[in-house]
Amino acid sequence: MPANTLTSDVLIVGGGPAGSACAIEARRLGLRATIVDKSTFPRDKFCGDGLTADALRRLEELGVDPRPMSSFFTVDQVSVRTTSGRQVSYPLPRDGMFGAVVRRDELDVAILDRAREMGADVIEGVAVTGLGTGDDRMTATLGDGRSVQARYVIGADGMWSPTRKMLGLGDRTYRGEFHAFRQYYSNVSDELARGLWVWFEPEILPGYVWAFPESGGRANVGFGIHRDCNATREMKELWPELLSRPHIARVLGPDATPDGPHRAWPIPARLDGMELTADRVLFVGDAAAATDPMTGEGIAQALLTGTLAARAVAAAGPGDPADATHRYEAAVRRSLLPDFLIAKWLGRLMRTELGVRGAARASGMTDWTRRNFARWLLEDYPRAVVFTPTRWHRELFTAPGAYRTPGPAPLPS
Repeated sequence: MPANTLTSDVLIVGGGPAGSACAIEARRLGLRATIVDKSTFPRDKFCGDGLTADALRRLEELGVDPRPMSSFFTVDQVSVRTTSGRQVSYPLPRDGMFGAVVRRDELDVAILDRAREMGADVIEGVAVTGLGTGDDRMTATLGDGRSVQARYVIGADGMWSPTRKMLGLGDRTYRGEFHAFRQYYSNVSDELARGLWVWFEPEILPGYVWAFPESGGRANVGFGIHRDCNATREMKELWPELLSRPHIARVLGPDATPDGPHRAWPIPARLDGMELTADRVLFVGDAAAATDPMTGEGIAQALLTGTLAARAVAAAGPGDPADATHRYEAAVRRSLLPDFLIAKWLGRLMRTELGVRGAARASGMTDWTRRNFARWLLEDYPRAVVFTPTRWHRELFTAPGAYRTPGPAPLPS
């Protein structure tokens, strides 16, 4: 074997949450794992920065603690305003953590560092430029002249996955189901720091405007819009107009100032129509279009798909790629697809003002409905749990949140 050729059980293309989670789980299961990413970390990832209860639990299981991060902010409630002006506040339980906000440039590098701690090899700032298939392994050519031979390849390289393109897969015209804008603000109001804020505005349904507080009087403010919404072409002009609306401007506060220009990105949510595997390749995270089609959340889904891919490869062994791909596809269908489909159906209901108002009215009826709606919205339990009895358990609606023990000291801002 040439001196510039590396070997591994699993080559993971992409070092974001999905790829790093895959590497962590692969190392736990005794597999050699190599991550290759064209970026150098830390790097920004356009995102709302929100962490759901499911994402927090999965991070805790992976051994990643976001509490010391300088941007970390724990969330105690979610406030929602409908198109009619009705505002409902949904409190979260205090037994552990059910929601948080942390910037992706901090979070992603922490998960990647955890993969390093577990013994994964990490190659940053180098792209995979070619991918070839052999009898019992795949060979990836790297941009620096090296190559990596691995039993399996995990495509964790985002919505426009180069791995997919190298294999001749995917729809080159695909632009995602949603498009989102995000801008960071400083000097936001104390009112904003009460929790997550969501505003449903008539012209962007089923999309919404959000404001997610971070530490130090900062916030991630943005909005997401469905691709088939008429306002998509006008997003740049619509953004300042949305921010100036009195109910949004009041929460941001009179002293709120943007830290820089807005950033835009697509959100893929096509888990029910995307190829998940090809020969010895398994796709995870955004490369599998695994985002929640109702909220646009994708971190929990990325962590889960990465973990499931590692488990499938470990269970199948090196000699049976068909078994590995079958195991992975079956695990995704069992763990993610029912929730994806129910969220997709609910997202259709949110396309109308009547649907949004009805959801707020029903969920805000009592203390019990408000509390449990908040938990459901932040993925404390699966979207479709009522329709999947195999996932029922005694603590389904009462389980504590993540990180119940005191955390390490926070990092300096």
